Amino acid sequence: MEKRRAFIKKLAGLTAGIMIPYTGKPSSYPFQRDRLGEILPERLLGKTGVKVTMLGLGGYHIGWTTEKDATETIEAALEGGIRFFDNAESYGPHTSEERYGKYLTPKYRDLIFLMTKTTAKDAQTARQHLEESLRRLNTDYLDLWQVHSVSSIDDVDDRIANKVLEVMIESRESGKVKHIGFTGHRNPKAHAHMLARVKENDIFETLQMPVNPVDAAFHTSFIRDVMPEALERNYGILAMKTLADGRFFARKTVLENNIWETDHPVIPDQITLSDALNFTWSLPVSVLITGAENKDLIREKIDMAKNFNKLSEKKRAQLIERVADLSSEGNVEYYKQV
Repeated sequence: MEKRRAFIKKLAGLTAGIMIPYTGKPSSYPFQRDRLGEILPERLLGKTGVKVTMLGLGGYHIGWTTEKDATETIEAALEGGIRFFDNAESYGPHTSEERYGKYLTPKYRDLIFLMTKTTAKDAQTARQHLEESLRRLNTDYLDLWQVHSVSSIDDVDDRIANKVLEVMIESRESGKVKHIGFTGHRNPKAHAHMLARVKENDIFETLQMPVNPVDAAFHTSFIRDVMPEALERNYGILAMKTLADGRFFARKTVLENNIWETDHPVIPDQITLSDALNFTWSLPVSVLITGAENKDLIREKIDMAKNFNKLSEKKRAQLIERVADLSSEGNVEYYKQV
């Protein structure tokens, strides 16, 4: 309890690092425009110096939903002002990248920030993944390429020993990739170990991790144990699992009527959907990446981004305390293995 309260106080300092041109009121957003219309408010992506929209479309759901829904979701995201698009070679597998390559990049490559990831455990596989991702995505460069899903200290050490990071550097130097980073959702210790391993020669510019109130209350927390060091190094923080992969809800239905239920839903029993997203946006994250398998779901999140109001330190602390009893049960953040 004392550790959590100390962290809550520290949140105020972290939040001071938010880089977004707004005064805190939706009406004050200085919306930028491109040929498709208004763009959602932007934040700096850490030391890359690039501005990205505060909301990004996740690629995973694009790969397993129907072709029709995937197309409509991409179009709705663009229409709503999203310009950040996440993906990974493992999603589908490959289907998500292929659909971006068919429905996103041919018309809109000049407008978007495109990111994908590699699960490669060795250099040869990493090079292969990059070439295949570029082909599927129908582009000759990536705005961001990330080492995907580091899961443990040993996993980090193995990928470094097998020269995956050297391939990341090569890809940036060749121009096939503009920026590089790494991701993971299983264990904050893996992220911390990667940061320690590259400290003397920090090649990374971004870091993707779960960011939500339950994580903040958990005994090992990405927000508490990883975010401060990443911000100190001016990384761009990419927030994922902001709704714990849907486990914040009582019930989730996926394709072909596969339904699972949560014993203790966070939403709406303990916090609202708006609370969950505003909690994440109130922290110094560059972009909140959300999965959506249909146009209605992405439009819902777009509306929340347009109406975002930064939560106070007190409000964030209240949300963390409200879900603290769920942080150790494992059925909410089921993906953590610590």
